[in-house]
Amino acid sequence: MTDFAPAAARRKASPARLAMGLLAGTMLAGIPQIALAQDTEEAEATTPAPAVQQQTVQTIAVSGAQRLEPQTILSYIRLRPGDAWTQAVGDQVLKDLYATELFANASVVNNGGNVVIEVTENPVINRIILEGNKRIKNDKILPEIKLSPRQIFTRSKVRADVARIIELYKRQGRFAATVEPKMVQLSQNRVDVVFEINEGPKSKVRQINIIGNEAFSDGELRGEMLTKQARLTSFFSSNTSYDPDRLAFDQQNLRLFYLTEGYADFRVVSAVAELTPDKRDFIITYVVEEGERHKFGEVTVDSQIRDFDSDALAGRLPMKSGDWYNAKQVEDTVEQLTELAGTFGYAFADVNPEIRRDADDLTMDVNFVLREAPRVYVERIDVNGNTLTQDKVIRREFRIAEGDAFNSLAVSRSTARINSLGYFQENFEINQVEGSAPDRIVLEANVEEQATGELQLSAGFSSLESFILAGSIRQRNFRGRGQTVGLSVNYSRYSKSAQISFSEPYVFDRNISAGVDIYRRDFNSFNFRNSERNTTYEQSTTGFSLRAGVPLTEYLSAIGSYTFNYDDVSLGDEFFENGECRATRFLCEAIGERSSSILGLTLNYNTLNSRLRPSRGETISWTNEFAGLGGSEKYIRSRARMAKYWSIGSGFVFSLAGEGGWIRGLEDSDEPGRDSIRLTDRFFLGEPQMRGFDIRGIGPRIVRLNFVTDPDNPDGPRIPTPIEDALSSDQRFDDAIGGKAYYLGRAELEIPLGSGARELGLRPSVWVDVGSLFSITTPTLVNQPNGRQATQDGQLLFIDEDGLTTTDTVDADGNPLLPFIPASSFYREVFVGDTAAPRISAGVGVNWNSPFGPFRIDFAQIIKKEVGDDTKTFSFNVGTQF
Repeated sequence: MTDFAPAAARRKASPARLAMGLLAGTMLAGIPQIALAQDTEEAEATTPAPAVQQQTVQTIAVSGAQRLEPQTILSYIRLRPGDAWTQAVGDQVLKDLYATELFANASVVNNGGNVVIEVTENPVINRIILEGNKRIKNDKILPEIKLSPRQIFTRSKVRADVARIIELYKRQGRFAATVEPKMVQLSQNRVDVVFEINEGPKSKVRQINIIGNEAFSDGELRGEMLTKQARLTSFFSSNTSYDPDRLAFDQQNLRLFYLTEGYADFRVVSAVAELTPDKRDFIITYVVEEGERHKFGEVTVDSQIRDFDSDALAGRLPMKSGDWYNAKQVEDTVEQLTELAGTFGYAFADVNPEIRRDADDLTMDVNFVLREAPRVYVERIDVNGNTLTQDKVIRREFRIAEGDAFNSLAVSRSTARINSLGYFQENFEINQVEGSAPDRIVLEANVEEQATGELQLSAGFSSLESFILAGSIRQRNFRGRGQTVGLSVNYSRYSKSAQISFSEPYVFDRNISAGVDIYRRDFNSFNFRNSERNTTYEQSTTGFSLRAGVPLTEYLSAIGSYTFNYDDVSLGDEFFENGECRATRFLCEAIGERSSSILGLTLNYNTLNSRLRPSRGETISWTNEFAGLGGSEKYIRSRARMAKYWSIGSGFVFSLAGEGGWIRGLEDSDEPGRDSIRLTDRFFLGEPQMRGFDIRGIGPRIVRLNFVTDPDNPDGPRIPTPIEDALSSDQRFDDAIGGKAYYLGRAELEIPLGSGARELGLRPSVWVDVGSLFSITTPTLVNQPNGRQATQDGQLLFIDEDGLTTTDTVDADGNPLLPFIPASSFYREVFVGDTAAPRISAGVGVNWNSPFGPFRIDFAQIIKKEVGDDTKTFSFNVGTQF
C-alpha cells in the first residue's frame, strides 16, 4: 500500500524544472519527477550562456502510452511539426499534458528537431474502499465523492474527496474526524483507493458564554436557543452537538426574544465557536448589546381601503400605548390585517407598519398603513399534478368558484377540505398568483398524489385467541373518483368477521353521499376462571347497512341510515342439563334468534383542519336510532360525541373529547330481574375506549363467590369467599352484563418530537380518561349454598374410602358412599359496578403510523375505580383510527 505523501528529497532543478514540478502536484510518491531534455548544469553555469541556435521541430513521437493512442496524446498539446523549438515550447507541452490529469509523469526530449514525449499514465481505479466508517454508511459517502471505479486516478480528486468526507462528519458534529487515503497497486496499471476513516467522538457544546447581557440571565437566554450545553440531563438530546447552521439560527432567536421584550436596538456583536484543544468539544461565546428598552407610543391605523374604518381597526389592535414594544406582535398584526383584507376580496392588500422612534421618551409609534388596493376576483382555478385523481374530485372541494370575489377564508377552507381527502401530500397549500389584470387572481392547486390503496395482511399468535389471521384491502380513491371500496376478513379462535363496503361522496356529481356495508360477524363472549378463558355465549350477526348524507351548511351535515341485523345467540352444551339452561340467568335470557330493523339519523358538525391528523377545530355529532320498524327488537338509542383541538405552539396539540349514550326499551319486561334491553344491545365500556381498563372492564357485572370451608370452624358449614378476595383471585369468575347509559371524557396533549421521529410517524402524548357505565335492572341472582353432586359422563360421582372420586355407589363392604359435591358447586352471586361514579385513569401513549397500519401503545395508572372493575396497565391497539 502506497502513501500519497510527496517524496522527501527533491533533485536540484532549474527554475523551469521547479515550475513544472509544482504543476505536477498530482504525481504519486515513488514515481520519477519531470525530466527535461536540457542539461540543468549548463543552465546554472556562472558564465553567460552562448546564444542557442533555434531549431525546427521535424517529428514528434510518443512513448510509454498504454491505454491512450499516440495521436490522442498529441491532440492535447499545441506543438506541431514545423514549429520552432524553444525552452518555453517544451514547458508548454508539459503544462498541456498535466492539465489533462491523465498522466502521472511526463518528459520532453528534443534530439535535433526530433521531439520525443515520454509519458506515464495515471492508473485506473479498480475499487473505492471505505474503512472505519460506522456512523456514516457507505451508501451515504460514496455518492458524495468524485472518485469512482473505472475512472482515472488523480491526486487532486483524492484531496477533494478527503475534504468532502471530513465535511460530512462535521455535519454530524464530529470535528475530530480524520481521513487518510491509501493506494494499493494492482496489475495492468490499476489501483484500489482506500480511505481509512477515524470518525472520532461527536463534538459537543461544552459551554455557552454570553457577554453583555444585563436584563436577562445567561440561563434565560440559553433557554431561547436551540443549541444546548452537554450535561448529564441532556444525554438523549440531539441539540448538544455543534452545528454552524444552528449557531446562526440561535442568533436570530436571541434577537427575536429581545425584540419581543422591547429592546429594539439589540444586536449580536459576535458569535464565536472555539474548538477545545482535544478537538472533542466546542465553547460558544456570544457578545451582545442590549440597548435601551422601549414602549409602544401612539398606535394607529391608516386605512386607504374604503371598506375599513381606521379608528375601529385601531381600537381592536392587540397592542396599546404604554405596553412594552413587541416586534413579533407587530408582525402578527400585519398578517392579521392582511388576512382581514383578504376576506373582503383584497387579495393583494399591502399592509405596511410605519415605525417612528422617540429616542428621548424611549417610545415606538406604530402606524399600520393599509394601502389602497383593487378588489380582486378569481380569474381561474388551475389543478396541476394529478395523474390518477380526476379534476372534479379536487375542484368540488373548493369553497370558491371562478368569477367569485376573492376571499381568504374560503381559500383556507378549501385547503383544509383538500387536505382532509388524504389523497395528496401533507401540508398542501393553494397558491395565489397574479392574474391577467391587477384585479384578477389565479388559484393554483399543485398536488402531489400519494398512495391511497391499503393492503394489510397479518398473522400472529395470542394466548387468548390462538392463531390470528387478518387481511384487508381498501382503496380510498377508487378509479380516481374519490370513492372508497373495502374488503376485510378476520379469523381467530374466538372471533370471525367479513365485510364488504362501498361509499360514494358525490352521488351523480351532486353534494350527496351514499354508502353500503354488508357483513357477517361471529363473536364468542368469554370470562376467565383459573387464568383460563371460558366461552360464555356465541353470537352470530349477519346484516347490512345503507346510509346517505347531505350538507345542511358548510360545516353541518345530516346522515340517514338503515340497518338490518339478524342475530343468533347460543350457549354450549355444558350450560344445559336435561334440556334446561343452567347458566347465569342473563345468559339464558340472551339465547335465541332475533332481528333488528334500525333507522338512524346523525347530525355532524365539523370544523377540523384535517380528518386524519387534526390540530385545530372541533367536531360534534349526535346520533339517534330507532329499532322497531319491523324486526323483533324495539328500542331507542341515542349517542353524542364531541372533540376540540387546539394548536398551542411549537408543535404541541391539546384536545378535549367527550361522548355519552343511552338506550331505552320500548317494551317493558314483565319478569322481575329481567331488563327490557337484551344483553347484546347494551353498551359496554373498557379497552380501547377507556385506557387503563380491560375489555368490558367497567360497569355492571355479576361476581360468583364460591363457598369454602371456614378456617376457624373446619367442621362447620361452608361460607362464601369475601368479595375482595374473589376479585383479586386467579380463580375469579365474573361476567360483564353491560349498561344502558355511559359517559366518557378525555384530555390529551400531543408532544412533538424531532424531524426524524416525525418522519417515522411517532407521536407521543399524555392523557387523562374519565368515564362510567351504569343503569341496568338489578338481575335475579342465584344462590346455591347446598351445591349439586358432580357427574362424569352423565354418571354421579361419589367419594371412596381413599378420598378419591368414583362412580360406584357403595364400598367393598356394601356401605353407601357419600356423594361428591365440589367446592366450586357451592357459590353465591353478587351484583356490583352499577354506579355512575367516575372511573379515572392517566398515562402516556405513543401513536405510530407503522408500515403495518396505525399502532398505539399506552401505559396507564388507575386513579379511581369501583368494586368489580378490571384494570390493565399496558395496552396496545393495531389498525384503529387515532
